[in-house]
Amino acid sequence: MRLGSGTFAACCVVIEVLGVALFLRGFFPAPVCSFSGTEHQTESPAPEPSAGAISNWTKLPPPLFSKVVIMLIDALRDDFVFGSKGVKFMPYTTYLVEKGSSHSFVAEAKPPTVTMPRIKALMTGSLPGFIDVVRNLNSPTLLEDNVITRAKAAGKRIIFYGDETWVKLFPKHFVEYDGTTSFFVSDYTEVDDNVTRHLDKVLKRRDWDVLILHYLGLDHIGHISGPNSPLIGRKLSEMDSVLMKIHTSLLSEERETLLPNLLVLCGDHGMSEAGGHGASSVEEVNTAMILISSAFERKPGDVRRPKYIQQTDLAATLSIGLGLPIPKSSVGNLIFPVVDGKPMREQLRFLHLNTVQLSKLLQENVPSYKKAEPGFEQFKVSERLHGNWVRLYLEENSSEVLSNLGSKVRRQYLDALRALSLSLSRQAAQYDVYSMAVGTVLVLEVLALLLLSGPRALSGKAELDVPLPSPAFSLLCYLLPLGLVALHVTVCTSTGGTCYLCSLPWLTAGGVMVLISTLLCAVLSALTGMFAGGKRLSKNPPQCNSRWSELDLLILLGTVGHTLSLGASSFIEEEPQTWYFLVNTLCLALCHEIYRNCFLGDDCAPQSCPHAGEDFDGVAAAPQGKSPGPDVWELDRASRHPSPLGALRGPERWMVLASPWLILTCCRLLRSLNQTGVQWAHRPDLGHWLTSSDHKAELSVLAAVSLIMIFVLVQKRCSLASKVAMAFGLLGIYCYRVAIGNLLFPWQQNNKDISKGITEARFVYVFVLGILFTGTKGLLKSQITADDFTVKTVGLWEIYSGLVLLAALLLRPHNLPVLALSLVIQTIMTQFVWRPLRHDAAEVTVMHYWFGQAFFYFQGNSNNIATVDISAGFVGLDAYVEIPAMLLTTFATYTGPVLWASHLVNFLTSEANSGSALSHACFCYALICSIPVSAYIIFVTSLRYHLFIWSVFSPKLLYEGMHLLITAAVCVFFTAMDQTNTKS
Repeated sequence: MRLGSGTFAACCVVIEVLGVALFLRGFFPAPVCSFSGTEHQTESPAPEPSAGAISNWTKLPPPLFSKVVIMLIDALRDDFVFGSKGVKFMPYTTYLVEKGSSHSFVAEAKPPTVTMPRIKALMTGSLPGFIDVVRNLNSPTLLEDNVITRAKAAGKRIIFYGDETWVKLFPKHFVEYDGTTSFFVSDYTEVDDNVTRHLDKVLKRRDWDVLILHYLGLDHIGHISGPNSPLIGRKLSEMDSVLMKIHTSLLSEERETLLPNLLVLCGDHGMSEAGGHGASSVEEVNTAMILISSAFERKPGDVRRPKYIQQTDLAATLSIGLGLPIPKSSVGNLIFPVVDGKPMREQLRFLHLNTVQLSKLLQENVPSYKKAEPGFEQFKVSERLHGNWVRLYLEENSSEVLSNLGSKVRRQYLDALRALSLSLSRQAAQYDVYSMAVGTVLVLEVLALLLLSGPRALSGKAELDVPLPSPAFSLLCYLLPLGLVALHVTVCTSTGGTCYLCSLPWLTAGGVMVLISTLLCAVLSALTGMFAGGKRLSKNPPQCNSRWSELDLLILLGTVGHTLSLGASSFIEEEPQTWYFLVNTLCLALCHEIYRNCFLGDDCAPQSCPHAGEDFDGVAAAPQGKSPGPDVWELDRASRHPSPLGALRGPERWMVLASPWLILTCCRLLRSLNQTGVQWAHRPDLGHWLTSSDHKAELSVLAAVSLIMIFVLVQKRCSLASKVAMAFGLLGIYCYRVAIGNLLFPWQQNNKDISKGITEARFVYVFVLGILFTGTKGLLKSQITADDFTVKTVGLWEIYSGLVLLAALLLRPHNLPVLALSLVIQTIMTQFVWRPLRHDAAEVTVMHYWFGQAFFYFQGNSNNIATVDISAGFVGLDAYVEIPAMLLTTFATYTGPVLWASHLVNFLTSEANSGSALSHACFCYALICSIPVSAYIIFVTSLRYHLFIWSVFSPKLLYEGMHLLITAAVCVFFTAMDQTNTKS
């Protein structure tokens, strides 16, 4: 069966997406949890150890607090409270920290630092899985044991106001609630007013036990304008006023109750210097936590500096404070200062309950825990000493021996708690190795098939015979699916069906096994054909004097070098520097090629492949009726037509000579705009300077110039209607940015009338859709009028122009120069590099791919989740709509790769005699994307117990998966355009 190269590559990438999805499902594991479930919530607590004496403390201790109020401020990083901002904008909170009845902490949040996993950590005490980053978009019901469920079962009345994520996690748990969406980041006022408006009424009532308030405004300001925005100070002052209102109300109510109340001020995660979160920088993981209660009265001179704790410690502490059992999956420790003022017997009782719970959890997750874990031995020693202390206490021995022994037991318990918690944190991952293995096999089979099919796929006709098994392999290929199904049954039986693949219907799992066996047979058939072709070539060696050019060697070494760099965490963190280096080296290689051809003549140029717009001469030498094989693919490298550089005169010749240096200059300017990576991310850059409130006029001028450049560079090939729409659309973008306060009109000195800009943004969306519709209509018209080549090229360009206009709307104003310079580089490369040098489709494709990757980082992205600008998903939306928000955020994040891939289609299609160039480009694009993905999966599998697996390798894995999905969409588009070329 014969297939076009592009169609074959698109099918391979789609299968590879399936393999990566299966690998991701197995790699992102279920967190450490208790397998006993929540059905035994009424089980008796561990009795107090008594060393033979009879103790009457066999039940849970009574509550320590009458009411608990949890005030969670989203993105409240520690320096917002304990730093200069806290002193300036939160005076009441600062007073409580320094002199009031409170305990202050810096609570460390483990990655991923996004809201839903952090809420789970606060309420369950467990370490959520990294896959919760995806689930954060649509939180499922929390089935894991947690404080909220325990409190409801104990008859506690819980009221909630704020982020609706809580309502999704804990449905039917609140006697009263009012949820607000957390994803509409353009709103930082009403989203908090909707919480505060309930306070006056609810604080006067006595019919509740737990009040939870989740404020989102601070986080939204960070996403919009970063942690240094003047809006941050106003929001912190607002939160300080709310805290004072709650605290004074709780203090006045304590006069009528026997027990004190507890007010918890905390954050779910921090905020990076760019305003985002999700990764593991200090600013993102360190959050403020303050426990305020009249029970924590301090003596004169008692200076309490913030101590470092784990965020998961809050669940155990709240459970003890409310008189509830500690959640079974909690890996946190009791925050000891909360009970430090209690009698020694109560302190030891609380510590014993926490230690017993951690030891049970460790026993369930580590079968050899008794021998392998030092924390267990410390626990047993503590429990034995505790029993001796209780026996002495019950004997009414109040001597100094009892006091010293109690202090020793307490220290022993605290050491055991730290050791047990550390052991459980190390066991935070339970990988589904079977699903990972099946996904890896699929990905590697696809890569092998692409590599083996390369010579035929890149031949002149861009067609290949799909490798089918020879008669010798037929029986093997029939038996292989049966063997894989038998293996699947064996694995599922031995693992008890805990693997994801084992939970699938048998028909689906069988289909996966058949797909694996089919791909394996195709790979074996391709290998057989290659060896057979190699024997024929050894008998009749071709006369070939071609050699690799410097550009070919750079592409090969650059691809291999980048792929190998993905095996080191430091190189992943600084991957932007890798792409900057490769792009700069590419420009120098092009400069060398241009100068050699201009000044030394064509005779000194190495032979290479022909131009993308011309047929491969080597294919003509192939015997009729036979598909061109590897020998033809090598021979056609010697057939390049002479370069026309020597014939250029005047300004055009000088532009060709200067083009690599102009591109290098643009790249250097772009590197100064956004510092990314890790080592240099904290350094000031031009983007930070432009986005400060003092330089709004300079940013406005730069944005206006960039929008004008975009119009000049894009409109040249558009129809008149699209030119008008582009002009009005770019004007609407400037008005939108003025409306939301980013830019100024020339007649303005300061913009005080800030709005959400919904009308202006929707105005631009109308023109984006109009341009895309016009381009699509042109493509459809070209199918009817097959000879009208101009209509098709204009239609493709207008689709590209619509994407450029959408990118200009979604990118932040300081990133508009990135878009403008991207268009400048594309224009220079098209006019003065690719056409004069007659690069073939493979080389042009690789260069587009490299520049697309570089521009992904030029716009400020990195390999951690914190740099994803989710505010782009809400441009023009007045409410959270999941699918449009996800699509807009994805497009804004991957603007660079998408626009460069779209430009590649335009460039290859615009060559009137492009022939099979699109098929070659599709195949090369699929291959160059598959190589790093396949290698990275192997690296991640071998490094799955690495120290930085969750903070460095896992976010990059998500990025690679999303990039492969975009590659599949690009390949499908390539194939569709190639089919239209064939019909034409």
